[in-house]
This record gives sequence, C-alpha cells and structure tokens, in this order.
Amino acid sequence: MGRMRSRDTEHPEARLDHGGLARIMPSEFGGGFELIVDGTPQSHVDLDDPTHLHFEYIVRMGAVIDQLTSPGEALTAVHLGAGALTIPRYIDATRPGSRQQVIELEAPLAQLVREHLPLPKGAAIRIRIGDARDGVKRLPAALAGRCDLVVSDVYSGAQTPAHLTSVEFYRELSELLGPRGVLLVNVADGPGLAFARRQVATIADVLPEIGVLADTQVLKGRRFGNLVIAASASPLPTEWLPRMLAAGPHPAKIAQGAELQTFVQGARIVTDADAVASPRPDASLFLR
Repeated sequence: MGRMRSRDTEHPEARLDHGGLARIMPSEFGGGFELIVDGTPQSHVDLDDPTHLHFEYIVRMGAVIDQLTSPGEALTAVHLGAGALTIPRYIDATRPGSRQQVIELEAPLAQLVREHLPLPKGAAIRIRIGDARDGVKRLPAALAGRCDLVVSDVYSGAQTPAHLTSVEFYRELSELLGPRGVLLVNVADGPGLAFARRQVATIADVLPEIGVLADTQVLKGRRFGNLVIAASASPLPTEWLPRMLAAGPHPAKIAQGAELQTFVQGARIVTDADAVASPRPDASLFLR
C-alpha cells in the first residue's frame, strides 16, 4: 500500500499504489485547495464553502444536480472516482441527509483526502476502495434501481481506463438508477472529438434521454477539454440550463435532440472488445 509522506506539511502528498504521486496544494484560483495527481489537477475543494465549485465541468455537473428532484431534497448517489470528493461535498451541503457511496481505486489517495481535506461531520458519505467496475457489482443490493444520481469521473493519471467506457459498463450503471435517475459522465477529448462521439453514442444506446454540456469551443472540436454527458431513461430536467450555460464565465451550451444526433452520426458503440482509454491531453494544458 502507498505510504503517506510528511516531510512537507504545507503540501501533503501520497505515493499511489498504481503509480504516481498525489499532492494537495493551495489553489492559485478561487481559494481552497487542489488535488494534483502527476501534475494533472484532479479536484478543487473549498472547505469553508463546499458549494463553491471552481472547475468548469464540475460547475456544469452541479447545475444538473441542482435540478434533480425538489430543491434541497436528499439524494441517493453513487460516485465512481471522486478525487477530493468535490461533488459529494456539494451534495451534502445543498441536500442535507443525502446518502452517498464513493468508489475510489487508490487507498492512499482516499487516506490523503480524509486526513488533509476532512469531510464535514455527520456527512453520510461512504468511501469504498477498489476498481470502479468491480466496486459497482459489490454495492449493497438495496441500491439497485433506487439511485437518483450516478457520477462516473474516473481517471488514471489523465485518462479514463478503457474498461470504464463500454456499453456493457454503462448497462451496469443504469441498473443502479431509479426511474428518473440521472447518469453524469465526465469525458475529456480533443480536436475531432472521436472519443467523445463514441461515448455519447454508447451511453445513448443504454439511456436514450441524453444531453452534452460543454464549452462551445470544445463542443465544436476546436480544443481539448471536458464534456459532461447527462443521461436518463426519463426526460432530463434541463429547461433552464441553456440560459445559465450561455451566461459564462466561459460560454457553454447543452446539445440535445437533433443536434446530438448529428454529433454522433457514424460513431460506433463501444464494447468491451474494442474499448480504448480516453485520449491523453497535452501536458501544456496543465502548465502553471
């Protein structure tokens, strides 16, 4: 198991079991702290205000979550890969009483976050250690068909592992969702969006009500960035999202319906047999 390092108390770090180094640093933007894994920013956390979301794709996830059920109503949620637990903290703050399960591959990372970015007292957030796909199969049977939200935001370094991108995997996640439950998937891709198009086509094969939230330049395939895929068996509660996304700070939009059909035209569904990891971003994206 990875070992905590204490030689630098200002920047606590841990060597990860599967390679790499996780470090917590004061954020240069917006206060709070950032979790950095091998030079890649993974999470931003504001312990004084868990509702403060900094990363753009996390803000977009939060906007969708805000529309689930009634405002302030407790949720049942499962998170695959949660970094410094930004979204679980947000849900705990905005929807007290929510019950949340987190599956994290790296025990040293979970230990680092618990120790140096502690969860609020009384938060019903359980962290389970293991591979995301295996972990889903080991969740309590009572969760099946009862989750309001499932979030898949799993990265090994800067890439999503191949086995977490297939139609078989998304079918397994869909079995957790209640009738109006929503799946949120963070996808990172670059010019051309070949990987993202296949991911949208694959998820839509399982959950037909689907939308993609992203910066307009990313959605046009002009630069590398994050796309948030929201999907459900029921119509998505996205009525006011377009106006909110257009307001900034960086212009964004939600693609749905005919626009999304054009987006995925010709894209093949990903299976376990042909799945590949997400593209590796250029290291210059994370230069500080």
